Amino acid sequence: MAVQISAADVKQLREKTGAGMMDCKSALVEAEGDMAVAERKLKERGVAAAAKRTGRATSEGRVFAQVGETGAALVELSSETDFVARNAEFVQLGDSVVQQVVDGQISEPTPELTVQVADAIGRIKENIELRRIRLLQRAGGDHISSYIHGEGGIGVLVKLTAGDAAGHDAVATLGFDLALHVAAYAPAYLSSDDVDPAYLAEQEGIFRTQAEALGKPDKVVEGIVKGKLKKHLQEICLVEQDFVKDSSRTVKQVLADTGKEAGGEITLAEYAYFRVGDESGDTAADDDAAAPSGDAA
Repeated sequence: MAVQISAADVKQLREKTGAGMMDCKSALVEAEGDMAVAERKLKERGVAAAAKRTGRATSEGRVFAQVGETGAALVELSSETDFVARNAEFVQLGDSVVQQVVDGQISEPTPELTVQVADAIGRIKENIELRRIRLLQRAGGDHISSYIHGEGGIGVLVKLTAGDAAGHDAVATLGFDLALHVAAYAPAYLSSDDVDPAYLAEQEGIFRTQAEALGKPDKVVEGIVKGKLKKHLQEICLVEQDFVKDSSRTVKQVLADTGKEAGGEITLAEYAYFRVGDESGDTAADDDAAAPSGDAA
């Protein structure tokens, strides 16, 4: 008996992969309704993005950033409408919450913060949620930069460890430029060392299926698979990406070059990326650019 594929299932797979409606329906039929299997089939056919994260922001809200002496934080407040997200009281609430997070080194919502949000709901008359918090610790020799895209649609933190060179102007400039880079490219990982082995195995399987479909000898297939996997890692890993302000150099090369200028080794230790409405916070950023709005310390 044939499995019935609902329009809702087709819509869900389309939103997850970006593939066409007919491609999604066909894949679901072949997969007998199994969403994960259908997604893999679409990837193998090259009609869905192979990247780990997909999807678009669906809820309204705003991301707030703050850099302090002992750390830095991103906070996302969600709202029902974009009108409220631009409301002065909503913005004031977000600024206050992120400041408290940094000052108190808070890594998750507390009862006190929850009460503040609830009070705001009563005044603004719209549901507001403190969706997530990301706190980065700061020690001696660390430099943290922040960037807010547009009206808070995207927020980024970048932490560089530079030792005695942490106060050099070149380090501050690089930190902010890398925050812009993260906002533009939304890397899924810091480096290839951080990629989940299971994810790598899945991608290798997808690339192998695509290569074998070309009917080439096994040795050629292996070369194609290795090349595709290397290119994919360069696309999703921050330090291996082409630098946003100079595509002739990778982020890793820019770190090394700036270290020579500043007189010390610079390590990109950590980064954080929030996009309003994302489930994981790591999906691709908007293609449009906005005037920089951020701070560094």
